[in-house]
Amino acid sequence: MTQALKFFSKVLHRVRCGPERGASLGYKNCDSAPRSLADIPGPSKPSFLAELFCKGGLSRLHELQVQDAARFGPVWMASFGTVRTVYVAAPVLIEQLLRQEGPRPERCSFSPWVEHRRRRQRACGLLTAEGEEWQRLRSLLAPLLLRPQAAASYAGTLDNVVGDLVRLLRRQRGRGTGSPALIRDVAGEFYKFGLEGIAAVLLGSRLGCLEAEVPPETETFIRAVSSVFVSTLLTMAMPNWLHRLVPGPWGRLYRDWDQMFAFAQQHVERREAEVARRNRGKLEEDMGPGAHLTYFLFREELPAQSILGNVTELLLAGVDTVSNTLSWALYELSRHPEVQTALHSEITAALGPGSSVCSLATTLSQLPLLKAVVKEVLRLYPVVPGNSRVPDKDIHVGDYIIPKNTLVTLCHYATSRDPSQFPEPNCFRPTRWLGEDPAPHPFASLPFGFGKRSCMGRRLAELELQMALAQILTHFEVQPEPGAAPIRPMTRTVLVPERSINLQFVDR
Repeated sequence: MTQALKFFSKVLHRVRCGPERGASLGYKNCDSAPRSLADIPGPSKPSFLAELFCKGGLSRLHELQVQDAARFGPVWMASFGTVRTVYVAAPVLIEQLLRQEGPRPERCSFSPWVEHRRRRQRACGLLTAEGEEWQRLRSLLAPLLLRPQAAASYAGTLDNVVGDLVRLLRRQRGRGTGSPALIRDVAGEFYKFGLEGIAAVLLGSRLGCLEAEVPPETETFIRAVSSVFVSTLLTMAMPNWLHRLVPGPWGRLYRDWDQMFAFAQQHVERREAEVARRNRGKLEEDMGPGAHLTYFLFREELPAQSILGNVTELLLAGVDTVSNTLSWALYELSRHPEVQTALHSEITAALGPGSSVCSLATTLSQLPLLKAVVKEVLRLYPVVPGNSRVPDKDIHVGDYIIPKNTLVTLCHYATSRDPSQFPEPNCFRPTRWLGEDPAPHPFASLPFGFGKRSCMGRRLAELELQMALAQILTHFEVQPEPGAAPIRPMTRTVLVPERSINLQFVDR
């Protein structure tokens, strides 16, 4: 891996031809004519199939980005069946591509999810909608989520959830063998926290995820969230003709989504009934700052099926970013006690006895090391290791012209581990974001995407992560499991730990 990274660095250095703008976009010879898809290097079909299906290739897709960039350069192409995919793994080229986007950027859809909506006659939400429908939903939801003050209005709601998380961690310590301070599979606990937090914001209700006894329907939803990414990866990797011969992954995918929709529908109907009772016999009143998002969707008079589709998909989207990032953050902090000590000092100095929930979001956003820790964790472990685009017109990427309707994968994991951008790229060094190193290219690490297709819940996720880290480190010193080997990430549509992360939570 080290040799691959060194070679990757040299490759990326070669594509930068000088200080001129044309050079910064990655042209080897800025005066030469752009080349076609036929000129793009890449693996043969048998070689690519072997990469995907041998030696755990599907679970190592993020590592294949780095390896293939080292073999072929910052742009390469591979074919799977009739689908050709162009891969881009240099920040300067990713920027070039994204800045050519139209008003409604299209990405590779999770086609199995869309097929589920069609067969079950369910409405698409923000994750699965495309074109004008996606634009309408994006415009509706952006003011409720993307503005900093909109996310900050949920600080009080999330503070209560974080308090319950701290109490859950105290209860879970010492269960099973090992240290009395040890919690096994912290990601499982943070899945519950992620769901409880997004549900409180979306629905204005608590689901009981952090209670000693979790309601059965909530447990079912949590299992479905964990399972759906595995079944999605399998169904997307299988050729269409194989689906009828091996129906298991499709059946599992449909079961997962059916359970998630049923869970969401139950809670949406409850909220709808409550809003109707509140407004019966009087003019509708605004519920004020921090009102749950479903209330605003009711107020916009969206069709019931559209509200349900959006709530279901947002519940899913709100779990993995928070749970996985929080797991990795505490894992790295446990292995770097000097960073944890400095962060604890920064937090306790800022959140003194006089701090209030009203000022919490503002205070946390002004803690540089806390923000740097979150950025560094998202660099090392981006929740989505690769994004995609399907251009609606011919575009230039480096030396090449990419025809419209070509699937392009943006290799975010590879760029965020690029040693020319991040010295010691595999090391956890939050201070690199505090001016210790030269600033990386702004498109080298894009954990929340860019532009109109950027993550809608970014502000909310950052607030949840900052609040959770602040409270956990206020109450506990987090230590690694004694004798535990290092844990690597693996791809299951999103990036997750390859095995359970077990940590010790020692009272301060």
